[in-house]
Amino acid sequence: MRKPLEGIRVLDMSRVLAGPWCGQQLADMGAEVIKVERPDSGDDTRAWGPPWLAGTRESAYFLSANRGKRSVGVNIASLEGQQLIRDLVSQCDVLIENFKAGGLKAYGLDYASLKVIKPDLIYCSITGFGQDGPYAHRAGYDFIIQGMGGLMSLTGQPDGAPGGEPMKVGVALTDIFTGLYAANAILAALWERKRTGEGGHIDMALLDVQVGVLANQALNYLTSGEVPRRLGNAHPNIVPYQVFPSADGHLIVTVGNDGQFRRFCQVLGCEEWADDPRFATNSARVAYRDALIPDISKLLAMRTTDNWLAELETAGVPCGPINTLDKVFDDPQVRHRGMRLPLPHPKAGQVDLVGNPIRIDGQRLAAETPPPALGEHSEEVLSQLLGLDEETLAGLRERGVIGGSGS
Repeated sequence: MRKPLEGIRVLDMSRVLAGPWCGQQLADMGAEVIKVERPDSGDDTRAWGPPWLAGTRESAYFLSANRGKRSVGVNIASLEGQQLIRDLVSQCDVLIENFKAGGLKAYGLDYASLKVIKPDLIYCSITGFGQDGPYAHRAGYDFIIQGMGGLMSLTGQPDGAPGGEPMKVGVALTDIFTGLYAANAILAALWERKRTGEGGHIDMALLDVQVGVLANQALNYLTSGEVPRRLGNAHPNIVPYQVFPSADGHLIVTVGNDGQFRRFCQVLGCEEWADDPRFATNSARVAYRDALIPDISKLLAMRTTDNWLAELETAGVPCGPINTLDKVFDDPQVRHRGMRLPLPHPKAGQVDLVGNPIRIDGQRLAAETPPPALGEHSEEVLSQLLGLDEETLAGLRERGVIGGSGS
C-alpha cells in the first residue's frame, strides 16, 4: 500500500507529547519524519521512566509518540548547528516546533527567518497559549491546561461526594488532541500549498484546543448560561448514562433513547418505569435522575457484571465493562483490529506499540520502524540530505555540534 504522505519530509523539532504525537501521526501516514534532538539528552521524555523497554534505557513514554522517525542530534545553540537546521529546512516540507513563543527567533530559526530560505515551508508552532495574547509568554503543560480550560471542572465526583474534587483525565488528552489538530492543520496547509505554491505558519495552542473540545458541555453553558457541574460518571444530558455497581464490580450503561430505556426496564423487571411520566422520556429522566438512579443502582448491584452484560447486550441495550489495560489488549476485538503493534527493535528484539486507528481500504496506517535511539541517524541524514562527507561529520561531532548516543 502506498501511504498518502509518501514524498513529504518533516523536520520535527518538538519534544514531550503534543508535537511528537503530531509527527508520529504524519510518520504513520507515510511522511519521512526527522526528529531533531539535543545531542546530550534528547527529548525530555527519554528520561521519563520507569518503566523502560526491557534491556534498554528507552522510556515507555518516549516510545509512545516517536515511532517511524529518524533522530538527529543537533546543538542549535551553536552557529554551526543553526546552519545545519537551515540547510535541513531547505530540504523539508514541514517543520514542527514547540518552543516558547518567539523562542527560536534568537537562533534565526523562527518562521520569518526560515520563510526566506524556503518560501513554501509549512511551519507549525505548538505552545501552551499561542503566539499572542497576555499568556503567550507562559509555558503550558497538559495538566495546567486541563484545569484552566475547564476540563477538570467537569471531571470527578460532585462536591460533597466521597473523593469529590476536580480531577484530571488519566492520559494527557489535551496534548494528544493538540497533536491531532496540528496534524490536521498541516494536511490542510499541504493541500493549500499544492493549489497556491505557498507555505504558512500554523499557530496551535493547547488552551485553544482544550476549549475547542469542550463540545456539548461548552454549548450547555453558552446556551443556558448555567455553569455545568461535576457529575462523576453521570452524563449531563442523558439518563441513565453512567457507571453502576454490580455484585462483583462495575458496568457501564448508556441508554441513548427512549426505546432503549424501555428494553432496559424489561431486563430489570421494571416495565412500569417506561410508562411513568417522570421517566418515559429522556428529558424527564434528566429532571428526575435523583429519583431513578438509586433504584437502578440497587437492582444492578444484585448480580455480576457478566450476567448483566449478557442480558443487556441480548436485549440491545448499550453497555460495557470497565477494563484494566491487560484486559484491553487481550480483548478479542482489540486483538482482531491489531491495536497492539509489534515492531522489531535493534536492542530489545521487539517493542510492542499502540497501533494507529486509521484504516484506508482495509489497510492500517502505521510506521514500520521503532522509535529511534538518540542521534541514531545523525550521520545518515546529514550525509544523505546535505551531502556532508565523513571528515566533515567527524569534525561536527568533535565540536559537539552533532551527536547522540545512537550514532
